[in-house]
Amino acid sequence: MFSKFTSILQHAVEALAPSLPLQEDFVYHWKAITHYYIETSDDKAPVTDTNIPSHLEQMLVILVQEENEREFGETGPCMEYLLHHKILETLYTLGKADCPPGMKQQVLVFYTKLLGKIRQPLLPHINVHRPVQKLIRLCGEVLATPTENEEIQFLCIVCAKLKQDPYLVNFFLENKFKSLASQGGPNAISEDVLKGQDSLSTDTGQSCQPEEPSGASGTEHTDLEDETSRQMGDLSTSLENLSVTELPEATVVRPNQDYNLVNSLLNLTRSPDGRIAVKACEGLMLLVSLPEPAAAKCLTQSTCLCELLTDRLASLYKALPQSVDPLDIETVEAINWGLDSYSHKEDASAFPGKRALISFLSWFDYCDQLIKEAQKTAAVALAKAVHERFFIGVMEPQLMQTSEMGILTSTALLHRIVRQVTSDILLQEMVFFILGEQREPETLAEISRHPLRHRLIEHCDHISDEISIMTLRMFEHLLQKPNEHILYNLVLRNLEERNYTEYKPVCPEDKDVVENGLIAGAVDLEEDPLFTDISPDNTLSNQEWLSSSPPATPDHPKTDGKTEVHKIVNSFLCLVPDEAKSSYHVEGTGYDTYLRDAHRQFRDYCAICLRWEWPGSPKALERCNLEAAFFEGHFLKVLFDRMGRILDQPYDVNLQVTSVLSRLSLFPHPHIHEYLLDPYVNLASGCRSLFSVIVRVVGDLMVRIQRIQDFTPKLLLVRKRLLGLEPEGPVIDHITLLEGVIVLEEFCKELAAIAFVKYHAASTP
Repeated sequence: MFSKFTSILQHAVEALAPSLPLQEDFVYHWKAITHYYIETSDDKAPVTDTNIPSHLEQMLVILVQEENEREFGETGPCMEYLLHHKILETLYTLGKADCPPGMKQQVLVFYTKLLGKIRQPLLPHINVHRPVQKLIRLCGEVLATPTENEEIQFLCIVCAKLKQDPYLVNFFLENKFKSLASQGGPNAISEDVLKGQDSLSTDTGQSCQPEEPSGASGTEHTDLEDETSRQMGDLSTSLENLSVTELPEATVVRPNQDYNLVNSLLNLTRSPDGRIAVKACEGLMLLVSLPEPAAAKCLTQSTCLCELLTDRLASLYKALPQSVDPLDIETVEAINWGLDSYSHKEDASAFPGKRALISFLSWFDYCDQLIKEAQKTAAVALAKAVHERFFIGVMEPQLMQTSEMGILTSTALLHRIVRQVTSDILLQEMVFFILGEQREPETLAEISRHPLRHRLIEHCDHISDEISIMTLRMFEHLLQKPNEHILYNLVLRNLEERNYTEYKPVCPEDKDVVENGLIAGAVDLEEDPLFTDISPDNTLSNQEWLSSSPPATPDHPKTDGKTEVHKIVNSFLCLVPDEAKSSYHVEGTGYDTYLRDAHRQFRDYCAICLRWEWPGSPKALERCNLEAAFFEGHFLKVLFDRMGRILDQPYDVNLQVTSVLSRLSLFPHPHIHEYLLDPYVNLASGCRSLFSVIVRVVGDLMVRIQRIQDFTPKLLLVRKRLLGLEPEGPVIDHITLLEGVIVLEEFCKELAAIAFVKYHAASTP
């Protein structure tokens, strides 16, 4: 009570007293602080019961006022006094000793406000960045301390200053000798520091001396210096026997002290206070983005950052329940790492493990954003650490297990993070993890060369429909990612030599055939016995194609020697025989409904693939190695096998298989277009294409239709039920076949729309 009264009385006296020059006022407040340590006999009283906080606050006010009264960049006498007398060093020492109790908090606040409010650059001064660096080491030593909030505020202002002037980070990269030298014994308040000695002044290679004050105040300044030296000597004598209590360090082990700013932030990311942890993560985000190569190297090689990111990912992943509904994993709300707040009681859609799932996805989002923002060297190192320590070390064993429930949950989680990743560098590592780095053509004997890739592709044809659907969905989203290696590894490397074709040189007598829209040696489907039931009503004229044309697409390299688009589109539309069609009985299910979607999707794919510099036309057959045995690759093999069983598979599986194939067909690569969308390609012996697979399915369908009584009415009823136009009723015989026929018809219309849009884009100037 008495000290508070004294403080109030002091403020009253200061208000009534005549105003002193700023420097005298500044020195007065600093002397008042040092006088406390010389005169006090009770070092147990909290600092809030003293006048120290108000004196520190007045010193800040004076420094800000002095700067405002001068030209920008000009150092005033008060700032020179602070630098020359190493006031920050002394305050650091007092803060480390926490004498009186609570002094550490006051010192942190002073440093934070000084760096935040003073506009001129202070950190380049050795008498600023050295004590700042020492104070950084005190932060995060113990978690959940009363000073955590002040610690994170201080660290964040330092990070912000480094973001403004990245070169300053070099002052905070310590060598190992300095780190060891800075490790004091129990008597951490040394006489050297209190007397202002600078025994480590050469540690940063800087010899930055404070500027001398202007001549106008020289005599007065000298007197103040003499008085201050006497005060500091007394202060040193009174404090040299104080000891600093050694506090147990936080549980994050520091390999060395090379980059203490990072280490302190890493410790605070483990704070029980979520707000402190988020601020620490923000500070790390600023540091990893600094362009200084030395800082990036130190960040990844001399700190625990990589280990912290990956170990926390691993622990959060392992904390998930063994079984989580894939729908819950897919539909849980979008995760933002800085907003990881969840209340089970307030959530109406809670499910077991939701809290753990949100925590995992939130931390993965943070890792993704950190790598996205990081300097390239640091980003590559961080992404590789995630690959090796988390993807391979934790996720791969889960994906390779034999338990169906475990496979389903782990694949659903993989699917979710594939959708969520946005960093190109982390995506690259994820792609290498899933698919491997191989780019040479596949052979049937070596399809298991990358075990995880082989296992995941096999899961696309798993005995469990749920696992098949989830894995296919994962691949579908993977194909939409902006990474060239995905499509090349799965498909393109096997089509590079076009050895799925049979080369027949065009003879002069074949020119009229080409001009009529057929390439030499191709079979006209209208003459194929399988399609003798095609009627003129089932085809569209050239004029109708033009009227159905979507808006112009972005420029795409033209292709040459292509069959007329209307013949190709009619080929797909006429694959399913009339008696197996049901869409014309239901309004709004015509072919034209697919055109708009196909145009939009193709435009999006063109934008993704633009930077990959794909050729505009197929590789000349004369330069292709047509003698090599053709293998469509493991991925297409499984998809074609699945497509061949479309009449005998569940509806949901068929939808997913056709969805992946349509995604592949949209890519603007000439070999993909030829192999998946050209019905007239001359297939080499023993080879199959998407069109030939569908032809075989239709042949099987035409035989099976004859055995089903009232096929057409049943087919129409099933379609209406699927569209919700008819209520569910008694089970219909051959329901799997009927649903398969409907999916087949829609898929052929979708392929026709894609083929039209792609040809239209290729012919648009």
